[in-house]
Amino acid sequence: MLSEEEREELKAELVQLEDEITTLRQVLSAKERHLVEIKQKLGMNLMNELKQNFSKSWHDMQTTTAYKKTHETLSHAGQKATAAFSNVGTAISKKFGDMRCTAALLTLLLLSPVLRCAGCRSHSIGYSIRHSISMPAMRRK
Repeated sequence: MLSEEEREELKAELVQLEDEITTLRQVLSAKERHLVEIKQKLGMNLMNELKQNFSKSWHDMQTTTAYKKTHETLSHAGQKATAAFSNVGTAISKKFGDMRCTAALLTLLLLSPVLRCAGCRSHSIGYSIRHSISMPAMRRK
């Protein structure tokens, strides 16, 4: 239990602390307004600060070991994927070269919409081959 005298002292201290906090808030508010004024005079704004913070954070992240290892791994994987796609493309090109004018190639050209020029029938591969074949069974309807 607190004596009446201790209660009065604590109440007085409480009032004093509340007054100090109010004063500090006012001082802080004044300093924040002054800070905004200085930034405006220097041409600094929120967007510039965000850009600077983002740039610094991006740079900091790029210098981490985890980022470097991930970048290295993904770069290596990308090189392997590029090589694999190149090999597939080469194999397909070689296969087309080997097919020349075989029945399989003619069938492919006749049936494949990819090899025909959309909107340009007279210049499409399928159109010219299809109409140059005299066998009615090979013509597409």
